[in-house]
Amino acid sequence: MEEEWLWGWDPTPGIVSVWAEPDGRAFVWKRQPGTPARIREDARYRPWLLLASLQDLEHLGPGLQPEGPSSTAGATGVVTFRELEGPGALRYRVSADDGRALGAAVLRGASARLGQRVGHLRDLGAHAVLVLPPEEQYLVATGRTYFRDLVFDDLRRLQFDLETTGLDPATDRIFLVALRDPEGRTETLEVTADGDAGEADLLRRLVARIREADPDVVENHNLHGFDLPFLDQRAKRLNVPLALGRAGLPGLRHRPSARGAALGRGPGGREADAMRRARYTVPGREFIDTLDAVRRHDFSARDLPGHGLKAVARHLGLAGPERELIPGARVYEVFGKDPERVRRYARDDVTEAAGLAHLLGGAAFALARMAPRRYERLADAGPATGVLDPLLVRAYLRAGAALPAHESGDGTSHSGAALHLFATGVARHVVKADVASLYPSLMRQYRIGPKRDRLNVLLALVDRLVDQRLDAKAKGKKAPPGSPERYTHEALSAAMKIVINSAYGYLGAVGLTRFSDVHAANEVTRHGREVLGLLCRELAARGVTLLEADTDGVYFAVPDSWTEADERRVVAEVAALLPPRVRLEFDGRYAAMLSHEPKNYALQPYAGPLLLRGVAFRSSRAEPYGEDFLRRALQHLLDGNVSAVRDTYVDTVMALRRRQVPTFEVTAQVRLTKAPAQYLATRKQRRELPYEALLTNGREHWALGERVRVYRATSGRAGLLPEPDAEDGEPTPRTAHGAPAGDDPRDYDVEYYVRLLKDTFAARLARGLGAEDFATVFADPEQPSLFSASLADARPVLNVVRQPRGPEFGEAPQNADAEPDVAR
Repeated sequence: MEEEWLWGWDPTPGIVSVWAEPDGRAFVWKRQPGTPARIREDARYRPWLLLASLQDLEHLGPGLQPEGPSSTAGATGVVTFRELEGPGALRYRVSADDGRALGAAVLRGASARLGQRVGHLRDLGAHAVLVLPPEEQYLVATGRTYFRDLVFDDLRRLQFDLETTGLDPATDRIFLVALRDPEGRTETLEVTADGDAGEADLLRRLVARIREADPDVVENHNLHGFDLPFLDQRAKRLNVPLALGRAGLPGLRHRPSARGAALGRGPGGREADAMRRARYTVPGREFIDTLDAVRRHDFSARDLPGHGLKAVARHLGLAGPERELIPGARVYEVFGKDPERVRRYARDDVTEAAGLAHLLGGAAFALARMAPRRYERLADAGPATGVLDPLLVRAYLRAGAALPAHESGDGTSHSGAALHLFATGVARHVVKADVASLYPSLMRQYRIGPKRDRLNVLLALVDRLVDQRLDAKAKGKKAPPGSPERYTHEALSAAMKIVINSAYGYLGAVGLTRFSDVHAANEVTRHGREVLGLLCRELAARGVTLLEADTDGVYFAVPDSWTEADERRVVAEVAALLPPRVRLEFDGRYAAMLSHEPKNYALQPYAGPLLLRGVAFRSSRAEPYGEDFLRRALQHLLDGNVSAVRDTYVDTVMALRRRQVPTFEVTAQVRLTKAPAQYLATRKQRRELPYEALLTNGREHWALGERVRVYRATSGRAGLLPEPDAEDGEPTPRTAHGAPAGDDPRDYDVEYYVRLLKDTFAARLARGLGAEDFATVFADPEQPSLFSASLADARPVLNVVRQPRGPEFGEAPQNADAEPDVAR
């Protein structure tokens, strides 16, 4: 039974897409594993929903019958019901041959009962009804899942990318489309005539090429944020049918999504309806936006320079040395002068999108083998409500058990996770000990699950996932590097880790998840604090200096005389003292670390580049000159060379004052969140630099979500970089001297950026220096003091701000006369 809860029970192999209609028709596209053959299965299912009561269907009279051999379920219009077992609120599974008619019947009864019109099932509330999208109804009822017996490379995947004359589909056009077909061949389609006729012809050829290539999956970076919304609006204006699916027309449809295209806006660009955000979908193909995979990766790794395609491709080694780069705002202009350059640029885009999909897309692929949802929905779903909830619903219905409704909780607050900062400043010989999946491990160790999960499905899923993840990891390590087998096992392991680590969050999401239980979540965190306290106390007793500890692990510094073997021995000794299911692992060693704030630090490996963690050291809005200074200064600080930190600061200040720093380096990249009318309505009360920069430079119109680079110019003016980047991290072309291509006014407010350098960027080094040394290092180089201290003997400092003492670390509370924490 538990295997069915996790994987479903229907063994049908090779499903690559499912589409279901509310009228009971289901279309299933399948590939024969190991072959290019594709077949379509047309099936029937009975649309269903869950109700807390049958009261709103009593008006059907004989048209409402219990499930069973004696019912006339096959008769048109008959609604059948099954009462589920147990105490759950949603205890009636009702079904009919047509889902729309079933929903209309419930609404008709509810309207009569309440004495007012009820327009949508969701208006009855989650306590009264559960209705899933048609595809999920089909998958839950049948026990089918995607991709059984397939590997990632069995799918036919196509990437396309639009090049447009601008960002507004109301006025701008598509002039070129790059495609990469499932065999890896790239091409470009271009307009061959002016005006509407030329663009319409381009769109028809795009549709034809996609249908000819017949991909299972269509991908691009920011596909749902730009390409599909732009394509949809241009096609509607040009009256071109977008029959991109495998079932022909009606073409693109919408599905609700928290991160999707805005379908309607009110006056001033405000959202007309908070629910009016959606993603696009078509029968028979799955639309995958690689931006979702990037966000998911960065949420755990926190190592990406941005989320834009080019920045991520460079960071992950997907961009070739000959990669063509053109600022987004100039692509159409360059096309008029050098079309072949734009063709190379566009082909590189789809090639990188394909690489990104392959590198980061395995987890979503593996999730689709478990959860009863469309692949494209799992790719952008959150792990708690998007993955665990469908698994739990399927398990309860398979067992014939009633489901609880969402509850708001009893007012008990969530106690939260433990986080300890023991020292700030520069530490040497640093070790990280990792607590692998602490909270899920504690749930398993102490059998802590939601009170209303009477079947213990959540704990059973976590148990199965942990065991099978370890098996997948082991198989992945044994498989040849780069092989499909290794990729499949690693992707499965990553997917399982996502679900495992979301189990605790599911418990604590009161009102958001069906089985939330704040008391169980607090019990998990209580055990977590005990384990973390034990871990810290035992490490400290072995002569290390604790730096930072949380549920992910502990950073600590060891004596200079220790070897790696000593470090590993201590971690192993402490690991043996922890509860059996809690695993402590040696996770890395570093030459030095700057501890700035909790979860904000810089690490210098014994070999390799500097590693920066936390928003204090990584921000998409930070000015490049400051980030460059900070990285160089951190390197010197961690090397123990305080004089070199001073030299770096002086060099940067003088370069600013001599205007040797290109304007690009002092700009901040910002996303526009206010429409022109919105900003103008509040401009008298509060002026904001990005919008003032646009208005000052003659830009009276802009698109929501557009990114621009702005800076403070002389005389209080707001500056706008003439050629803003198209996306996060995309580099601006430079001259041989490092300045952006084209005219560079270098009219920035020098002294503002000198102050910003000291007050914002240099301030992040303050905890690594004594107060007197900090003042000396960052003194104004053009205002020398007669009494400046020498930096010849200056060294970085480490300040112990807390000792592992007190009840949370297993000790009695300290009295008022106890020795305080000391700095060293």
